[in-house]
Amino acid sequence: MTKLSEGGFQKQVLKFLKDHDIWYVKYWGGSQFTKEGVPDILACINGEFHGIELKSDGTSYNETMLQARSLALINANGGSGYVLRPTKKPAPKHTQFNYYCMTFNEWKAKWFKGE
Repeated sequence: MTKLSEGGFQKQVLKFLKDHDIWYVKYWGGSQFTKEGVPDILACINGEFHGIELKSDGTSYNETMLQARSLALINANGGSGYVLRPTKKPAPKHTQFNYYCMTFNEWKAKWFKGE
């Protein structure tokens, strides 16, 4: 089985959101005018704010401390902040923050009734 790159996985997630008529914004970081640590996708799913940090299944692709803190702040304020991966579900890298990791299939089952 070929590992899906983060870019390929991003396309899969964005297509799924678009196909389900979900409001979302793909956040492009890295410029001097953007806030650091913002999750890759900001979405409203079933009336709830979601901050979704996308990562590939590779062990070298872990969330940063700043990303983990942002996800924890989203959770602390009533939203859902989490790391989404194609197939593997490692524990959160920065355990001092309150956020979680899930696979694409777990995510679909939780918020899209198991599609």
